[in-house]
Amino acid sequence: MVGLLSLPGGAESFELAAKFFYGVDFEITDANVAEVCCVSDYLEMTEEYSKNNLGSRAEEHLEVVPLKLVLSKLLQVSRVWNIVVLVDSIRTAKPSVKETGGIEDLSVLRIDLYQRVITAMKCRGVRTESIAASLVNCAQKELTKKSTSLNQSSQPKVDVVSGSDNHEKVVVETIVSLMPVEKLVVPINILFGLLRNAVMLDCTVACRLDLERRIGFQLDIATLDDLLIPSIRNAGDTLFDVDTVHRILVNFSQQEDSNEDIEDVSVFESESPTSPSQTALFKVAKLVDNYLAEIAPDANLKLNKFIAIAESSPAHARTIHDGLY
Repeated sequence: MVGLLSLPGGAESFELAAKFFYGVDFEITDANVAEVCCVSDYLEMTEEYSKNNLGSRAEEHLEVVPLKLVLSKLLQVSRVWNIVVLVDSIRTAKPSVKETGGIEDLSVLRIDLYQRVITAMKCRGVRTESIAASLVNCAQKELTKKSTSLNQSSQPKVDVVSGSDNHEKVVVETIVSLMPVEKLVVPINILFGLLRNAVMLDCTVACRLDLERRIGFQLDIATLDDLLIPSIRNAGDTLFDVDTVHRILVNFSQQEDSNEDIEDVSVFESESPTSPSQTALFKVAKLVDNYLAEIAPDANLKLNKFIAIAESSPAHARTIHDGLY
């Protein structure tokens, strides 16, 4: 009885399963496929126990139904477990169903549900590329919304964090926490976009450090505009966030993870046994020189910070030093 009380979809889903049990013909539609898929999984109505079982019939319909429609229905129907079952069914259905396309659509979910679904899918062995594609899609939507809201507002940022900012902060932190451990699966432009938001929204230290490390692993393809991260302006602040950029440069040189807090990271620390390629070093050294030329006129920039940026690349990374002068 307890099992039936927790049946996904409740009485409506049970009625559909009961009809199938007793041979009563019914149509699987866009409106009920979510319930059918979830209840068939819950009751283990799979091909392992009987041919042409209810689960396989639901999977056939999933080939043609818009996933966004089903996800929206699921939000009204049941628990997050069911959404995982649904997407897992789509992923394992016939070959004509593209895994990445279905998973990308998960971004329509509320962020807490999205987090639990992606976490569960990682445990179920969904490919890293597919998880990354979904995260990139979710990040692009969030960054587009933030850019639109900033363009529509002419008011300067204030210290008081609004409800909207709190939500955006949670979204950014969640996306970053869900990124696969592989460092090069998310494009650098997305990483920089998330980092700018993380700085502006005062996201957690762990969130910002993770983004800085990931950017450091592919810094040789960054542009000067990427590095010009605005600082949260207070009296005496520099125009650009020099400290964040320096930590990125240190990460590029070290090429290893660090779990230290932002406040405890020394600008002169270096403890990695590995080094980036010579070509990458040349590219980053040139990028650094261009960055130094951009920040040099800032009257609030301290000399020691300027020197720390200049010395972040090893001496052999520059064939000439004219750019520095």
